[in-house]
Amino acid sequence: MRTDFSPEELPSRDFYRLLTAVVVPRPIAWVSSTSADGVDNLAPHSFFTVSSVNPPIVQFTSVGEKDSLRNIVATGEFVVNLAPAGLIEEVNATGTNFPPHVSEFDAAGLTREPSATVKPPRVKESPVALECRLHQTLAMGDCTLVFGVVTHAAVATEVLDGSHPRIDQLEPLSRLGLDEWATLGDIHELQRIRQADWPGPFKPKTGEQDS
Repeated sequence: MRTDFSPEELPSRDFYRLLTAVVVPRPIAWVSSTSADGVDNLAPHSFFTVSSVNPPIVQFTSVGEKDSLRNIVATGEFVVNLAPAGLIEEVNATGTNFPPHVSEFDAAGLTREPSATVKPPRVKESPVALECRLHQTLAMGDCTLVFGVVTHAAVATEVLDGSHPRIDQLEPLSRLGLDEWATLGDIHELQRIRQADWPGPFKPKTGEQDS
């Protein structure tokens, strides 16, 4: 048995809450940007992913027109900082709807770190920073998708195993539904199966019967 939900019948806010409760977990782009007036902004955006390998492009979605979007359109630059579990209070605080002249860096007590290739600062307390130049924006309904070419990546040496970031050291936050957040649970390693190595029909787990 299932319960049906229609976006044509539900208020858009209610259907949004349904979507964000089932499209989970969502990684967080902790986006730092600088306004044309020189104010450093920092905000979490939980619609975030990689869009292209070559060139390396990441994207996040601005739900409505927020300071991050206005700053990036005006200056063409931003930084995606990883949101670590140890900074959940600070990440949440930077989602407060401060007026544009207030810097979330200062309000949340975070440290600016100079970037290597763009003007907006990194979050010094974050273990990863992806410096980006605006590739394009794309209006999508009441949202705007922001695509940025990654011009530089800076990763804290202590979270690296050689050149590979260790997920247990990064401890990334993710968003769930409502006011729910998540951290890492069990981690499983499972290699993708190549066609040449396909084992044939999978056998049912112990205690299950063939249909």
